[in-house]
Amino acid sequence: MAAPLTSMTFADGNILASRRVPVTTIIINRAEMKNALNAKTVGGLAGAFQMADADEEIRAIVVTGAGGCFCSGADLGELAANGIYRPWASAADGPLAVPLSKPVIAAIEGAASAEGLGVALFCDIRIIDETAAFSVASRLWGGPTGDGTTVRLPRLVGAGRALDMVISGRTVAADEALTMGLASRKAPRGATRAEAEKLAHQIAALPQTALLADRRSLYEGLDQDGAAAIAHEVALARAAYGAEAQAGAARQAQRTGGSVRLLRV
Repeated sequence: MAAPLTSMTFADGNILASRRVPVTTIIINRAEMKNALNAKTVGGLAGAFQMADADEEIRAIVVTGAGGCFCSGADLGELAANGIYRPWASAADGPLAVPLSKPVIAAIEGAASAEGLGVALFCDIRIIDETAAFSVASRLWGGPTGDGTTVRLPRLVGAGRALDMVISGRTVAADEALTMGLASRKAPRGATRAEAEKLAHQIAALPQTALLADRRSLYEGLDQDGAAAIAHEVALARAAYGAEAQAGAARQAQRTGGSVRLLRV
Protein backbone atom coordinates (compact mmCIF):
# COMPACT_ATOMS: atom_id res chain seq x y z
CA MET A 1 0.00 0.00 0.00
CA ALA A 2 1.31 3.44 -0.97
CA ALA A 3 2.04 5.95 1.76
CA PRO A 4 -0.66 8.59 2.25
CA LEU A 5 -0.38 11.82 0.28
CA THR A 6 -0.23 15.11 2.18
CA SER A 7 -0.52 18.49 0.47
CA MET A 8 0.73 21.79 1.88
CA THR A 9 0.81 25.37 0.66
CA PHE A 10 3.28 28.20 1.23
CA ALA A 11 3.25 31.88 0.29
CA ASP A 12 -0.54 31.98 -0.22
CA GLY A 13 -0.39 29.09 -2.66
CA ASN A 14 2.54 30.35 -4.73
CA ILE A 15 4.44 27.26 -3.56
CA LEU A 16 2.81 23.85 -3.19
CA ALA A 17 4.28 20.77 -1.55
CA SER A 18 3.12 17.21 -2.08
CA ARG A 19 4.47 14.80 0.54
CA ARG A 20 4.35 11.04 0.05
CA VAL A 21 6.97 9.39 2.22
CA PRO A 22 9.85 9.13 1.42
CA VAL A 23 9.59 11.88 -1.25
CA THR A 24 8.36 15.48 -1.16
CA THR A 25 7.60 17.32 -4.42
CA ILE A 26 7.75 21.12 -4.34
CA ILE A 27 5.90 23.04 -7.06
CA ILE A 28 6.40 26.69 -8.02
CA ASN A 29 2.78 27.65 -8.62
CA ARG A 30 2.50 30.95 -10.47
CA ALA A 31 1.68 29.55 -13.88
CA GLU A 32 -0.03 32.77 -14.98
CA MET A 33 3.33 34.52 -14.45
CA LYS A 34 5.38 31.65 -15.90
CA ASN A 35 6.32 30.87 -12.31
CA ALA A 36 8.27 34.10 -11.87
CA LEU A 37 9.71 34.50 -8.40
CA ASN A 38 8.62 37.47 -6.33
CA ALA A 39 9.80 37.97 -2.77
CA LYS A 40 6.78 36.17 -1.30
CA THR A 41 7.34 33.14 -3.53
CA VAL A 42 11.03 33.00 -2.66
CA GLY A 43 10.11 33.01 1.01
CA GLY A 44 7.68 30.18 0.40
CA LEU A 45 10.29 28.21 -1.54
CA ALA A 46 12.74 28.63 1.34
CA GLY A 47 10.10 27.43 3.79
CA ALA A 48 9.21 24.40 1.69
CA PHE A 49 12.88 23.45 1.31
CA GLN A 50 13.49 23.81 5.05
CA MET A 51 10.42 21.73 5.90
CA ALA A 52 11.38 18.90 3.56
CA ASP A 53 15.04 18.99 4.60
CA ALA A 54 14.14 18.73 8.29
CA ASP A 55 11.60 15.93 7.74
CA GLU A 56 13.30 12.72 8.90
CA GLU A 57 10.90 10.57 6.85
CA ILE A 58 11.80 12.34 3.59
CA ARG A 59 14.86 11.07 1.76
CA ALA A 60 14.62 12.91 -1.58
CA ILE A 61 13.04 16.12 -2.89
CA VAL A 62 11.64 16.95 -6.34
CA VAL A 63 11.28 20.54 -7.55
CA THR A 64 9.13 21.51 -10.53
CA GLY A 65 6.93 24.28 -11.91
CA ALA A 66 3.23 24.41 -12.68
CA GLY A 67 1.73 24.79 -16.14
CA GLY A 68 4.56 23.45 -18.30
CA CYS A 69 7.13 26.04 -17.24
CA PHE A 70 9.83 25.50 -14.63
CA CYS A 71 10.59 29.11 -13.68
CA SER A 72 11.02 32.17 -15.90
CA GLY A 73 13.12 34.09 -13.37
CA ALA A 74 12.42 37.03 -11.10
CA ASP A 75 9.14 38.95 -11.13
CA LEU A 76 10.29 41.95 -13.16
CA GLY A 77 7.34 44.08 -12.11
CA GLU A 78 8.31 43.74 -8.48
CA LEU A 79 11.98 44.41 -9.25
CA ALA A 80 11.14 47.53 -11.24
CA ALA A 81 8.88 48.85 -8.49
CA ASN A 82 11.37 48.28 -5.66
CA GLY A 83 14.26 50.23 -7.12
CA ILE A 84 16.72 48.30 -4.92
CA TYR A 85 18.16 44.97 -6.02
CA ARG A 86 18.23 42.31 -3.34
CA PRO A 87 19.78 38.97 -4.29
CA TRP A 88 17.26 37.18 -2.11
CA ALA A 89 17.53 33.79 -3.75
CA SER A 90 21.11 33.17 -2.62
CA ALA A 91 21.18 35.43 0.43
CA ALA A 92 22.19 33.85 3.72
CA ASP A 93 18.54 33.11 4.53
CA GLY A 94 17.51 32.45 0.92
CA PRO A 95 16.55 29.07 -0.54
CA LEU A 96 19.63 28.69 -2.75
CA ALA A 97 22.41 29.63 -0.35
CA VAL A 98 23.74 26.17 0.50
CA PRO A 99 22.89 22.62 -0.64
CA LEU A 100 20.20 20.78 1.27
CA SER A 101 21.18 17.72 3.30
CA LYS A 102 19.44 15.26 0.96
CA PRO A 103 19.20 14.79 -2.81
CA VAL A 104 17.16 17.30 -4.84
CA ILE A 105 15.89 16.51 -8.35
CA ALA A 106 14.55 19.14 -10.75
CA ALA A 107 11.76 18.23 -13.18
CA ILE A 108 12.12 20.85 -15.92
CA GLU A 109 9.70 21.67 -18.71
CA GLY A 110 9.77 24.98 -20.54
CA ALA A 111 11.91 27.85 -19.35
CA ALA A 112 14.51 27.64 -16.61
CA SER A 113 15.79 31.16 -17.07
CA ALA A 114 17.53 33.78 -14.92
CA GLU A 115 16.64 32.93 -11.29
CA GLY A 116 14.88 29.84 -12.67
CA LEU A 117 18.24 28.68 -13.96
CA GLY A 118 19.59 29.35 -10.48
CA VAL A 119 16.95 27.07 -8.97
CA ALA A 120 17.74 24.35 -11.54
CA LEU A 121 21.47 24.58 -10.79
CA PHE A 122 20.77 24.30 -7.06
CA CYS A 123 19.38 20.81 -7.66
CA ASP A 124 21.61 17.73 -7.83
CA ILE A 125 19.95 16.17 -10.89
CA ARG A 126 17.98 17.85 -13.70
CA ILE A 127 15.44 15.83 -15.67
CA ILE A 128 14.14 17.63 -18.77
CA ASP A 129 11.81 17.07 -21.69
CA GLU A 130 12.08 18.42 -25.23
CA THR A 131 10.56 21.79 -24.25
CA ALA A 132 13.23 22.65 -21.67
CA ALA A 133 15.24 25.83 -22.31
CA PHE A 134 17.97 27.30 -20.11
CA SER A 135 19.26 30.87 -20.18
CA VAL A 136 20.67 33.76 -18.20
CA ALA A 137 17.71 35.80 -19.48
CA SER A 138 18.42 38.66 -17.10
CA ARG A 139 21.28 39.59 -19.44
CA LEU A 140 18.69 40.87 -21.92
CA TRP A 141 17.28 43.50 -19.55
CA GLY A 142 20.42 44.34 -17.60
CA GLY A 143 20.01 42.41 -14.37
CA PRO A 144 22.76 40.59 -12.44
CA THR A 145 22.31 36.99 -11.30
CA GLY A 146 22.52 36.84 -7.49
CA ASP A 147 21.20 33.27 -7.43
CA GLY A 148 24.40 31.20 -7.50
CA THR A 149 24.52 30.84 -11.29
CA THR A 150 28.00 32.28 -11.81
CA VAL A 151 29.35 29.85 -9.18
CA ARG A 152 27.42 26.67 -9.98
CA LEU A 153 27.16 26.88 -13.78
CA PRO A 154 30.93 26.77 -14.56
CA ARG A 155 31.42 23.92 -12.11
CA LEU A 156 28.78 21.97 -13.99
CA VAL A 157 29.52 22.75 -17.67
CA GLY A 158 32.98 24.34 -17.61
CA ALA A 159 34.06 27.97 -17.63
CA GLY A 160 33.96 28.38 -21.41
CA ARG A 161 30.37 27.27 -21.85
CA ALA A 162 29.30 29.15 -18.73
CA LEU A 163 30.89 32.38 -19.96
CA ASP A 164 29.07 32.02 -23.28
CA MET A 165 25.71 31.72 -21.51
CA VAL A 166 26.41 34.41 -18.91
CA ILE A 167 27.79 36.99 -21.35
CA SER A 168 25.45 36.46 -24.32
CA GLY A 169 22.23 35.47 -22.54
CA ARG A 170 21.60 32.89 -25.26
CA THR A 171 19.12 30.06 -24.80
CA VAL A 172 20.35 26.48 -24.52
CA ALA A 173 17.71 24.03 -25.74
CA ALA A 174 17.09 20.53 -24.40
CA ASP A 175 19.45 18.42 -26.52
CA GLU A 176 22.37 20.84 -26.19
CA ALA A 177 21.76 21.00 -22.44
CA LEU A 178 22.13 17.21 -22.30
CA THR A 179 25.30 17.27 -24.39
CA MET A 180 27.00 19.92 -22.26
CA GLY A 181 25.99 18.34 -18.94
CA LEU A 182 23.57 21.09 -17.93
CA ALA A 183 20.75 18.52 -17.98
CA SER A 184 21.15 15.04 -16.51
CA ARG A 185 18.41 13.00 -18.21
CA LYS A 186 15.63 13.43 -20.77
CA ALA A 187 12.06 12.22 -20.30
CA PRO A 188 9.12 12.07 -22.73
CA ARG A 189 7.28 15.34 -23.17
CA GLY A 190 5.21 16.18 -20.11
CA ALA A 191 6.63 13.30 -18.05
CA THR A 192 9.44 15.03 -16.17
CA ARG A 193 7.68 15.11 -12.81
CA ALA A 194 6.70 11.45 -13.02
CA GLU A 195 10.26 10.48 -13.99
CA ALA A 196 11.77 12.66 -11.26
CA GLU A 197 9.51 11.20 -8.60
CA LYS A 198 10.28 7.67 -9.82
CA LEU A 199 14.01 8.39 -9.54
CA ALA A 200 13.52 10.03 -6.14
CA HIS A 201 11.84 6.88 -4.81
CA GLN A 202 14.66 4.74 -6.25
CA ILE A 203 17.25 6.94 -4.53
CA ALA A 204 15.27 6.86 -1.29
CA ALA A 205 15.35 3.05 -1.34
CA LEU A 206 19.17 2.95 -1.41
CA PRO A 207 21.28 2.67 1.76
CA GLN A 208 21.46 6.28 2.91
CA THR A 209 24.50 6.70 5.14
CA ALA A 210 27.19 6.26 2.50
CA LEU A 211 25.09 7.96 -0.18
CA LEU A 212 24.76 11.12 1.89
CA ALA A 213 28.41 11.03 2.94
CA ASP A 214 29.58 10.77 -0.68
CA ARG A 215 27.21 13.54 -1.78
CA ARG A 216 28.50 15.77 1.02
CA SER A 217 32.10 14.98 0.09
CA LEU A 218 31.46 15.94 -3.52
CA TYR A 219 29.95 19.32 -2.64
CA GLU A 220 32.44 20.24 0.06
CA GLY A 221 35.38 19.04 -2.03
CA LEU A 222 34.60 21.65 -4.69
CA ASP A 223 36.00 24.33 -2.39
CA GLN A 224 39.16 22.43 -1.45
CA ASP A 225 42.38 21.55 -3.25
CA GLY A 226 42.87 17.95 -4.36
CA ALA A 227 44.76 16.60 -1.36
CA ALA A 228 42.47 18.28 1.17
CA ALA A 229 39.38 17.11 -0.68
CA ILE A 230 40.59 13.49 -0.70
CA ALA A 231 41.46 13.66 3.00
CA HIS A 232 37.98 15.01 3.67
CA GLU A 233 36.44 12.22 1.61
CA VAL A 234 38.37 9.63 3.63
CA ALA A 235 37.24 11.18 6.92
CA LEU A 236 33.60 11.12 5.81
CA ALA A 237 34.00 7.54 4.59
CA ARG A 238 35.37 6.43 7.95
CA ALA A 239 32.40 8.01 9.68
CA ALA A 240 29.93 6.50 7.19
CA TYR A 241 31.20 2.93 7.22
CA GLY A 242 29.32 0.80 9.70
CA ALA A 243 26.62 -1.82 10.11
CA GLU A 244 24.60 -0.61 7.12
CA ALA A 245 27.54 -0.98 4.74
CA GLN A 246 28.67 -4.27 6.23
CA ALA A 247 25.19 -5.80 5.94
CA GLY A 248 24.91 -4.48 2.39
CA ALA A 249 28.25 -6.02 1.45
CA ALA A 250 27.09 -9.36 2.83
CA ARG A 251 23.87 -9.24 0.82
CA GLN A 252 25.71 -8.28 -2.35
CA ALA A 253 28.31 -11.02 -1.86
CA GLN A 254 25.55 -13.57 -1.39
CA ARG A 255 23.89 -12.44 -4.61
CA THR A 256 27.13 -12.48 -6.61
CA GLY A 257 28.80 -15.49 -5.01
CA GLY A 258 31.69 -13.35 -3.76
CA SER A 259 33.24 -13.27 -0.34
CA VAL A 260 33.07 -10.66 2.40
CA ARG A 261 35.92 -9.30 4.44
CA LEU A 262 35.72 -7.17 7.52
CA LEU A 263 36.98 -3.76 6.40
CA ARG A 264 38.84 -1.36 8.65
CA VAL A 265 38.89 2.25 7.48
